Amino acid sequence: MNVKAIIKGALGISTVMLMASCVSNPDSSGLEYMPDMYRSAAIEPYVDYGEIRGRENEAIKMKISALVPPSHTIPYVGTDKENILLMLPYARKANISFRETHGMYGAELTTENEYAKAMADVNPLKLTAENQEAMFKKGKELYASKCMHCHGEKGDGNGPMVASNAYAGVPNYVDRAAIGDGQIFYSIYYGLNAMGGHSSILNKREIWTLVHYVRKFMNPTYGTFGADGAPAVAVVADTTITK
Repeated sequence: MNVKAIIKGALGISTVMLMASCVSNPDSSGLEYMPDMYRSAAIEPYVDYGEIRGRENEAIKMKISALVPPSHTIPYVGTDKENILLMLPYARKANISFRETHGMYGAELTTENEYAKAMADVNPLKLTAENQEAMFKKGKELYASKCMHCHGEKGDGNGPMVASNAYAGVPNYVDRAAIGDGQIFYSIYYGLNAMGGHSSILNKREIWTLVHYVRKFMNPTYGTFGADGAPAVAVVADTTITK
């Protein structure tokens, strides 16, 4: 009899608790039991911490929670030495003019023409007969999501945004064949002229992959190899891979 009473009591308490957790708001998940036990206390981006869980804090209501990492922060990218060196912060700085043209206020800038110096930088990702298919496949995916809307599917500068007259002056890659790998990287990383920088949405490996893919527009024979494995267009890898 005691066991039955305990079971009935437990069922009754459970039913009461279940009913008490229900609320009339159809968008609510119901009342939560000790939410701090399973909800992260860490700062989350794009959350208004001035108004949360029905409480308002005017002192922090207009503060931005999505902040950039501290200067010189190095993300964890594994333990592979080559990849670590590749992913170190970009050695070249944007010109001081980028403060006004690209909104880079507070960034470390330089008065030097680093874009011109980048002509000497070569792509640290070596393109080979064995990896070219995978490299161009990844490059195509990145290009389609980040570049094609302006530069066009064929790299001719006639993407949908240009066709709609939203933007103008996007170059044809064929006309840029003389620029260096490092200059292509610099342009994608920081932006150039009307194009904004992409360093916040693409890491260095992805940008260097895009450099290979863009080269294909400039020269259709780029990335092809002869029977002896020699490239049709010379590909040189930077042995320091820290640019």
